Amino acid sequence: MRQPETLATGRSDAGYPLVELSHVDKHYDKLHVLKDINLTVNKGEVLVVVGPSGSGKSTMCRTINRLETIDSGVIRVDGKPLPQEGKELANLRAEVGMVFQSFNLFANKTILENVTLAPIKVRHMDKKEAEDLAMDLLDRVGVASQAGKMPSQLSGGQQQRVAIARALAMRPKVMLFDEPTSALDPEMVNEVLDVMVELAHEGMTMICVTHEMGFARKAADRIVFMADGRILESGTPDEFFDHPKTDRAKDFLSKILTH
Repeated sequence: MRQPETLATGRSDAGYPLVELSHVDKHYDKLHVLKDINLTVNKGEVLVVVGPSGSGKSTMCRTINRLETIDSGVIRVDGKPLPQEGKELANLRAEVGMVFQSFNLFANKTILENVTLAPIKVRHMDKKEAEDLAMDLLDRVGVASQAGKMPSQLSGGQQQRVAIARALAMRPKVMLFDEPTSALDPEMVNEVLDVMVELAHEGMTMICVTHEMGFARKAADRIVFMADGRILESGTPDEFFDHPKTDRAKDFLSKILTH
């Protein structure tokens, strides 16, 4: 089990945060969706991002592997600014795993093929080694018995767990989760969250955008609250849930925790 008190100041080996956003701004035409975002995430830290819809949470998450470009500011992963394009950008995306709301599995490939494709193509891993790794990861997320099936034969919760295994197969330095349970039926949510909690306990660096407050309280080292494109609060789960500092956060919590 991790020791959160040591992870709160945990740094990557080179002595800097693993992910760093400095004065990041982004517009969609006239809509200012990210406003002077400053954030650091240390190695082994689990950061959970919460806030009302339209607050910029998912956009911020997607800028970290350049699925969304920024207008100004700097984003660094492991001390290096995000590359603009080409091979360097592909290499970055191999280091930064991403799990989306929709599972994005290849419908025409088996579960095993979905997980081995990127390690073979991008990491140039031997097929047998990739398959062994994939089976280990599928076992870890509880769907090894589904390896020979097609995605359409799996439930939503199973497909999302496969998506997590696929991201882990690249051996990323950090995992991004963008509302990973929002497309799931309620009874499937916990099976995905359980996998994420286990990853957190194993020390994976994670940035999670979610509405699942139970997960936030249980797994986060730190919670960031966003509204209207800004980070308004950052603190431990106890600080955020028990002693929110801003009226905006108090209003948000009063609406979600009473239902």
